Amino acid sequence: MKIAIVFGGISFEHEISIVSSIAMKDVLNNDELIYLFLDASRDLYLIPTNIIKSKLFSSGEYKKFDKIYFQKGGFYKKGGLFSKEQSIDYDVVLNLSHGGDGEDGILSSVLDFYNIPFIAPRTEACVVSSNKFLTKGYASSVGVNTLDYKYFTKGQKVTVDSFPVILKPVKLGSSIGVSIVKNQEELEYALDVAYEFDNAIIIEPFISGVKEYNLAGTKVNGEFRFSIIEEPQKAEFLDFDKKYLDFSRTSKALEVDLGEKLNEEIKESFRRLYNTLFEGSIIRCDFFVVNDTVYLNEINSIPGSMANYLFQDFATLFNDVATTLPRKKHIPITYEYVNKIQATKGK
Repeated sequence: MKIAIVFGGISFEHEISIVSSIAMKDVLNNDELIYLFLDASRDLYLIPTNIIKSKLFSSGEYKKFDKIYFQKGGFYKKGGLFSKEQSIDYDVVLNLSHGGDGEDGILSSVLDFYNIPFIAPRTEACVVSSNKFLTKGYASSVGVNTLDYKYFTKGQKVTVDSFPVILKPVKLGSSIGVSIVKNQEELEYALDVAYEFDNAIIIEPFISGVKEYNLAGTKVNGEFRFSIIEEPQKAEFLDFDKKYLDFSRTSKALEVDLGEKLNEEIKESFRRLYNTLFEGSIIRCDFFVVNDTVYLNEINSIPGSMANYLFQDFATLFNDVATTLPRKKHIPITYEYVNKIQATKGK
């Protein structure tokens, strides 16, 4: 199977996307990977798989390679003076553009528009999962617990009833712009940091020592396929540097057994969240357990290196998803209404 990996894009997680995509060479063990790099100008370049390395992008050397264009059904590069444009041969696209462009729905919309099959959440799922405020509402609507929160936009007066709290930009992942705020003096600084990245924030109570558990999964032919449940490394919270390293992670994680009741509650929460909204994607959901109650922390719609380290046989799972992607319903355009109007008018 020829997999075209689209990565990069305009995002604070642009560099993470590069690291994550390069790691997929080892994860998928596939000699037919095709790398399509979306740069800061949203120009698309075909990067040779055998020489891909992070320095190509930081140095700008990638610009010496062929520039690629979206067209109906796929990707093309311009021909020479006496040759036609050439299509790029691929079977399925993997959207590995983390953060903006990749996870906010922009790239999914473009791929959908050009009728390009891809592994990643569809546009509406991206919109819900990339915005923490919308994620809270969606989770509540499908019966999944979330921590209490307050939502503020830039310019509003921010009030905190009780410290400590955790303050997060609404649209960013990888803990970018996130702060633990322990008193009023720290609040203004944390707001300045968060508003550098986003115009909206949410504030949640910070629970010291809270247990967090990660579960990844997908749905193939209506059947859920789950990873192991992992308890990530313990820290006050996982900051950017710790999460950054996870994006190139290929070694297997250790499974944690929370007992039949909690294991099933976490899986049931995942089922409710994935529902039909996330079909065509492999996602990871991060949960808190507080007093034996499961709460959603966040939905990672395009987890680092696709959370391969949580699965026993990721390559097989990936191929199963790639060959059972959701199909868009055909909408016939018949001009029946226009023809009736014309017939009524005698034209």
